[in-house]
Amino acid sequence: MILLSLVDVFRQFDADPVLRGVGFEIRPGERVGLVGPNGAGKTTLMRILAGMDHPDRGEVTQHRSADVALLEQEADYSSERTVLDEAREGLAALYALQRESAELASDISAEADPAQVARLQKRFDSVQSELDRLDAHNIDHRVDEVLHGLGFSTAEFAQPLSELSGGQRNRALLARMLLRAPDVMLLDEPTNHLDIAATEWLENWLVSAPQAMIIVSHDRYFLDRVTNRILELWAGRLTDYAGNFSAYWRQRHERGELLQKTYERQQEYIARTEDFIRRNKMGQKSGQAKDREKKLARVEEIERPQEIAELGMNFPSVGRPGDWVLDAQQVAKSLGRPLFADFSLRVERGDSLGIFGPNGCGKTTLLRVLLGELSPDSGIARIGTGVKLGYFDQRLTSVDPECDAIEAIRPPDRPEVTPAALRNLLARFGIRGELALQKVGAMSGGEKSKVALARLNAQNVNVLVLDEPTNHLDLWARDSLEEALRAYEGTLVFVSHDRYFLDRLAKRVIVCEPEGWKCYEGNYSDYVHFAQQRLLALGQSREGARTARNDAARTAEPAAPTDSSKPARRKRRFPYRKTEAIERDIADKEATLRQVETEMADPQIHRTPERIREVTRQHEDLRAELATLYEHWEEAAELNS
Repeated sequence: MILLSLVDVFRQFDADPVLRGVGFEIRPGERVGLVGPNGAGKTTLMRILAGMDHPDRGEVTQHRSADVALLEQEADYSSERTVLDEAREGLAALYALQRESAELASDISAEADPAQVARLQKRFDSVQSELDRLDAHNIDHRVDEVLHGLGFSTAEFAQPLSELSGGQRNRALLARMLLRAPDVMLLDEPTNHLDIAATEWLENWLVSAPQAMIIVSHDRYFLDRVTNRILELWAGRLTDYAGNFSAYWRQRHERGELLQKTYERQQEYIARTEDFIRRNKMGQKSGQAKDREKKLARVEEIERPQEIAELGMNFPSVGRPGDWVLDAQQVAKSLGRPLFADFSLRVERGDSLGIFGPNGCGKTTLLRVLLGELSPDSGIARIGTGVKLGYFDQRLTSVDPECDAIEAIRPPDRPEVTPAALRNLLARFGIRGELALQKVGAMSGGEKSKVALARLNAQNVNVLVLDEPTNHLDLWARDSLEEALRAYEGTLVFVSHDRYFLDRLAKRVIVCEPEGWKCYEGNYSDYVHFAQQRLLALGQSREGARTARNDAARTAEPAAPTDSSKPARRKRRFPYRKTEAIERDIADKEATLRQVETEMADPQIHRTPERIREVTRQHEDLRAELATLYEHWEEAAELNS
């Protein structure tokens, strides 16, 4: 069944069409990634699919029974509506059924007329059957699961949307979309404003969802896990690729090389044929020349392949610093609440250090303390000798919004740099032509980011400190930035929620965990592997304790006395209790312990430090209580006779 289809769709706003005869079909269960450079028209295409915009030419067909919905990035919010209200809108039909069921039950109890009671009872049974079919008796649990998964605390459920940040509002809209579960979900940048834990939760939700979906995203890790088909939009054309992002990225390079070779071979053939015709048109081989001219006229020329322009980003490293570049000893900082305490770190020359953790855990604050922009509440933070720092602020405050791009990147200590040299530098970062003369404040987020990165290049630094540098960058700009940073000979410290970026660049990672900030060798995937091994070891430890208890139970039978004497009986440490009663207590405690360990293994718990500390204490208390119960049972098995 085809849920949604486009045939020969055109859309044009100015001189160049955004869409040039694009077409494709969406079937149930397909998870399609829609990719392309910033400004290629992805959002326009999504709005056309949702019926919020209309093509100038072509046909958009939606199956008559299909529900298609677009995740809007901006919307109007009622000051009265809360986060919980917004999420519940996704299940409005089920809540209406619940209300009807309650009203019918009330009417039945108050009705005296048997015929009317029978009619009401029939409708009540029908509503109950529908509630059962839709599993609507647990919808409050489903709402809680989605809101918690997307990073909302229970305390935030009652907050009016008007009091929340734009990112929080968008997360509430995403919760409503997931709960609504339309037949075709159109998700435009769903991972914006999500930290890694919430993004991983969303990945798991979408992978298990039966709905078809089209996803616009620059998160390559996310696209790899979720999608099974990629549509690339570029120069108004759509190209279809099978597989996830990694398969697409490989195929597009292979396809590009093949198209280029095919084009070049055809151009060589055309040039040779035209040369033959020119030389022999009037000679003895004029017949052959005329024949070749006819064949050439029938040749359908291949268009020159249009490749998405690759950027030439680079970062020179000037001057050699000392053996260490940043040093923090037992630093602590609170901003309304404790962010970190007793934290120590030394960044060595040539290091590549990635930092990640939940939203609001203090990653940017940690950077600013390390750089000396904020004073720690306690401890010492120092910058090494010979260090020349370049800082990319995710708020992009380093570039003056009132300046054009050329002046915004001009290094104040190098007035001799010419405008032409600065324009060439901006071009390597994707800021070309008239855009270089535009005021920074009027640029898009991606363009501002590129200007800020070009400014770092112009500063000639030997330590780069980057706070979320991939925000606003498309896939091609991210790839170029990664290649430039991999070739950088200086020291790199960066905060990122982009797991692909962390994997390609980090040699060490600092992670904000519930117990505090910790440093690990390796990249993001190495950290994930370590965390999984840690959970596995915890499970083995639990199983080992259970095995030891069972072994003790098998060997704790009291020895039979000999005829000559009876063995000495040890004194009781615990009050007298029957072994059966102790075993029941042990079984209850073990069941509770398994529940706690299941919760500890859930990545979502790491979003709430207070909860993980509480659960950790509960886990420790339960293990201590079980150890005591095991001893009590052994004593009872020996002495109860």
